[in-house]
Amino acid sequence: MRFQDKVAVVTGAAKGIGEAAAIAFAREGASVAIVDIDRIAGENVATRIRDKGGKVLLSPTDLSKEAEIQGMVDSVIAQWGHLDILVNNAGIYFQGDITATSLEIWNQVMNINLTGAFLCTKYCVPMMMKRGKGVVINVASEAGLVGIVGQVVYNVSKGGMVSLTRSCAVDLAKHGIRVNCVCPGTTDTPLVQEAVNRAPDPAAARSALERVRPLNRLGTPEEIASAILYLASDEVSYATGAVLSIDGGYTTQ
Repeated sequence: MRFQDKVAVVTGAAKGIGEAAAIAFAREGASVAIVDIDRIAGENVATRIRDKGGKVLLSPTDLSKEAEIQGMVDSVIAQWGHLDILVNNAGIYFQGDITATSLEIWNQVMNINLTGAFLCTKYCVPMMMKRGKGVVINVASEAGLVGIVGQVVYNVSKGGMVSLTRSCAVDLAKHGIRVNCVCPGTTDTPLVQEAVNRAPDPAAARSALERVRPLNRLGTPEEIASAILYLASDEVSYATGAVLSIDGGYTTQ
């Protein structure tokens, strides 16, 4: 098992990519902290891990609140004494150009998508420094690499995640901490399905999302989770500051 005796903290772990990553880390021997504001969905994931004999801690956390993030880290340390891997995956989405995006919406999306990742990293990294090693994986998006029409605040928040990755990678290398980033393309998650369902013709909307990428399909949460585990593993221990696109070819066009 690649992550035997490791402790992984996964945000947004109740659904989608985060759920798939949490389950995959547990399958590979890690103790997993499920961090999500949705307690009920988080408990469902925790139960699935426990039923397979995995080690799990559910920490319902609002990532827009610094005190709750501090409390989450404290609970992980109290449970296992250390942490080795942080996956900053939690995110929310808003569709609209700059004229349709209120300051309230801007702040809400940025607080969860970017500031939440900043704070989780800020409070997890000192625990890694004590051990002289650790890994942070940020889940950005194809939207962090190219401009996608009609989703300005999401684009900016995910572009910030790419920059956060590179900045932390150079700052933390001397402490033995690696920081890498995955940029998924549109993935078949509840977040994406909700957006598709809001379209006048959901089937046409989904087909359009598929057709704009050379592989002509959406990604799966499990595919993205596999990339997260790979970058977190010792198999690529020379990688830090890496930005890995997993988008069906979308950003190559």
